[in-house]
Amino acid sequence: MKVLFYRICRLGCLILGLSLSGAAPVQADIYRYVDKNGVWHFTNVKTDSRYRLFVPSSRRSLKKYLDDYQGIIQQASVQFGIEPHFIRAVIKAESGFDHQAVSSKGAQGLMQLMPGTAGDMEVTDPFDPEENIYGGTRYLSLLLKRFKNNKILALAAYNAGPEAVESYKGVPPFAETQEFVRRVMQYYETYQPKAR
Repeated sequence: MKVLFYRICRLGCLILGLSLSGAAPVQADIYRYVDKNGVWHFTNVKTDSRYRLFVPSSRRSLKKYLDDYQGIIQQASVQFGIEPHFIRAVIKAESGFDHQAVSSKGAQGLMQLMPGTAGDMEVTDPFDPEENIYGGTRYLSLLLKRFKNNKILALAAYNAGPEAVESYKGVPPFAETQEFVRRVMQYYETYQPKAR
């Protein structure tokens, strides 16, 4: 067992070292998870929600991600009547602009759509940035209408489900939901254009 662990650690260190040194260009993200026996598993295709990003394919800046998705966000903003800064804030809080993100609960893509929600929003490929942003923004627009344009309640519903918000008559007392709402609103404020 110790020999296996040592070999796996060496593999992980080698992958990390090569990607950081530039000696061998890494063309894909490397994901890993540690199973219940302490064995490390690596892949470049995230086929299981247990995998977490280990070595990114590139060190892209937040500005680069914003530039990549700016046009899609703007179009979704116009189509569904939601401020682009609000959409960006949700994406940042949900996935950190990683279009391949998968949560431990199975939420997928930039706006972390659960499979049922993705289906309801007619998203066939949740890892396609355009489909995901349109589907997530459409869902947000429905929640904003349901909660009379109250962003806090819409965000809580986005995270915990609209029924939970209605049941608790406000933001549910779930730490994850409360933290999500706080983070999105913080990013939303940060993304607002500054007055000159």
